Amino acid sequence: MAVPKKRISLSKKRIRKNIWKKKAYWAALKGFALGKSLSTGNSKSFFIQQISSK
Repeated sequence: MAVPKKRISLSKKRIRKNIWKKKAYWAALKGFALGKSLSTGNSKSFFIQQISSK
């Protein structure tokens, strides 16, 4: 017979959710910084072949 699970308190739920959000925030920040450095040409970890138009 199925037994219902115990409820997780709201504070624990909020803490776990905030940890997840913080990880997503830092990942987005890193991605944005990488994109910005690539677009300005200041990247030191990627080598992009520049196409010169005449």
